[in-house]
Amino acid sequence: MIQTLVATLMWALVASLLIFRRKRADRSITYAAITIAIAMTLNVDTIYTAVDPLLGGTNIATLIADALLMTGLFFLGRGVMRTGEYRPRLVRAVVSIPMLAVSLLAITITFLFIDRGTTTTQFMSDLGDEPAAAAYSIINFVYGGIVIATMLTLAARQYRNSTGIQRLPAVLLTLGSAFGVALCVAVIVMDIAHVTGQLDLMYAVQPTYGPLSLLTFLFLCAGFAVQPAVRRAQHYLRDKRTAALAADLEPLWNRATSVRPGLSQADPLATSADDAEGRLHREIVEIRDAMIDPRITFDTNRVEIALLERAESHLLGYDRTAVASPAGTDEDGAR
Repeated sequence: MIQTLVATLMWALVASLLIFRRKRADRSITYAAITIAIAMTLNVDTIYTAVDPLLGGTNIATLIADALLMTGLFFLGRGVMRTGEYRPRLVRAVVSIPMLAVSLLAITITFLFIDRGTTTTQFMSDLGDEPAAAAYSIINFVYGGIVIATMLTLAARQYRNSTGIQRLPAVLLTLGSAFGVALCVAVIVMDIAHVTGQLDLMYAVQPTYGPLSLLTFLFLCAGFAVQPAVRRAQHYLRDKRTAALAADLEPLWNRATSVRPGLSQADPLATSADDAEGRLHREIVEIRDAMIDPRITFDTNRVEIALLERAESHLLGYDRTAVASPAGTDEDGAR
């Protein structure tokens, strides 16, 4: 049941990313979602029992699903890293191709030493007492834990460096990553307990696997799915703030162009009602031109100067009002 829910969540994320991220240059998150969705789908019992016999009936589907999951986590880590400018050497090493290649090679080698028997949907429960199986699973979840811990660090940093609505994806990704790290630790503890015969410990930790798995994917999917919506909200709020500032500056701009006609009068097409950014930029330029032109007299007061400076800061991206809150027309604005 948990695997079905997780697979459904992943395919829902894939659909949202294909719709809302189709124009983005970096497709790491989309590749991650597709790869992990396929991996989690293979882990659904009915699909696993249909696919694995086609591959020989020796649980090769487990290796394929785990390799896909590992590859998906690699893309996920790279995608999170590329969303910010904080890319220290350790982070780059964790989400590097050599790290992924070594991990894939390690699970493939250990998998070959497992006495796998016939198709089973309880691979580690049935075979976890074998040292090779324990090593196989531990390698999987150590790699996953390291990548997810890196994502946790990056998401937490993103939260600290953002404000307002920008923090929502970071909060969701931080929570999802924290649950993911806890999931990896729980699985590693179960693997060690199983292979060393400490079954009481394994059974004590086992009930946490399902909830942690679901929470991990739920929050991570929500975090990545909400990012496009947050960007749209940011663009909407910025456009609204831009239009409001342009309207507030218009009386001052009218005075400036009445004493010093600018490009807007010479070429009416220079300012378009549909281009709020261009309109605001033109108003600022022509007001500033009037202020420094020694041939004319153009006086401004402190309130007007403050408004002009806010408009300039907004165009330069220093005004966070439009991101932190809606701006008005006032001055503030798998196992």
